[in-house]
Amino acid sequence: MASPRDRTRSARARDARWRGALAVLEEMRREPGVTRAAVARRLGLSTGSATEITARLRDLALLAETPAATAGRGRPTTVLTPHPDGPVVIAVDVRQGDWRCAVAALDGKPDIAETGTHRSRDPEDVIDTVAQAVRRLHHHYGERVRAVSVAIAATVQRGRVVQSAALDWGPVDLAALAVDPHVPLLIGNDATFAGLAEARQGVAAEAGTVLHVTVEVGVGGTLVVDGRPVDGATGAGGEFGHLPFGDPGLRCPCGARGCWDLMVDGRAIARHLGDPPPRDPRAYAEHALARAPADPAVRTAVGRTATGLARGLAGLINALDPAVVTLGGLAEPLRAAAEPEFNAAVADGLMRFRRPNPPPVVAAALGRDGALHGAAVTALDHFLTEDGLAAWAALRSPA
Repeated sequence: MASPRDRTRSARARDARWRGALAVLEEMRREPGVTRAAVARRLGLSTGSATEITARLRDLALLAETPAATAGRGRPTTVLTPHPDGPVVIAVDVRQGDWRCAVAALDGKPDIAETGTHRSRDPEDVIDTVAQAVRRLHHHYGERVRAVSVAIAATVQRGRVVQSAALDWGPVDLAALAVDPHVPLLIGNDATFAGLAEARQGVAAEAGTVLHVTVEVGVGGTLVVDGRPVDGATGAGGEFGHLPFGDPGLRCPCGARGCWDLMVDGRAIARHLGDPPPRDPRAYAEHALARAPADPAVRTAVGRTATGLARGLAGLINALDPAVVTLGGLAEPLRAAAEPEFNAAVADGLMRFRRPNPPPVVAAALGRDGALHGAAVTALDHFLTEDGLAAWAALRSPA
């Protein structure tokens, strides 16, 4: 029987074995199609080490190598891409009105496989429909599926949905989306996942501290520091829409009064126009934004709503000190439709020392696919560890 010291040495050897492999895979993930020579330079690997590691990863169906396009003389090199028979993750996005399921290889790019609209908002009906799609994908890909990751328009605490104002849900159990006891089910807020994707793959990929704010039904987002979302002690952080930046006379569906949510979406535009609360605030806001250039009353209502968004954004900048702010969902169209009001409200809300050099506020690059990308990023982070690769290697070489 091995001694504790021998077991420790064995674990260290295993970890060392996978450390270089993980570094190579991370480079491929960061830049799909990167050359083997470039990876070797970035990681300080010798040509022999790079060749040995990539050969091992190729044999394990973790990456593939194809000849790079030649540019004049010189030794030919190869580009690294996910192996066509390699591991995949399933990414799910459950939104207010619809859902999508996608599959992503190690490059993290979600390939949408199934979509649908909600026949009702009943949680059992929604979850059962999505679960069937997830099971179909798992049946197709089998043991290649290493994780299922779900982005949902809801507050998520300790990996469980506790409330969704957008879907009008209370606590909901998503365990039906688990396809196998050995395949982890990861659940996160959609705005948090979208912000993570922008910080890792999108317009803010070079920034260390990123504030992401998105407007759909209400406003959500996250602060991402060094590639990791700051989601609090229980995972329920980033609920920016429920900061008391709004009218305390208004009760939010979340149960609190004065939530910022009520000041930034189609419900706010409808109030400013004297219309009843819209059944679908996002669709109402899209229609209002399209009408605004030709209708002065709608343009004024949009301007007031953009001001409400900008004032809260200035408060978040003061509190969180981001290097970059990314705007997702309807936040960017709202800014564009009322840019003078938006810019003035941000400037007025910033502390004096910030005004000469405020953080850039830019449109999110991934659009409505941000949450799917973030779900894939989260699932791959979970898989790409020493233990994850060791389990995959055992699966590929059971002997």
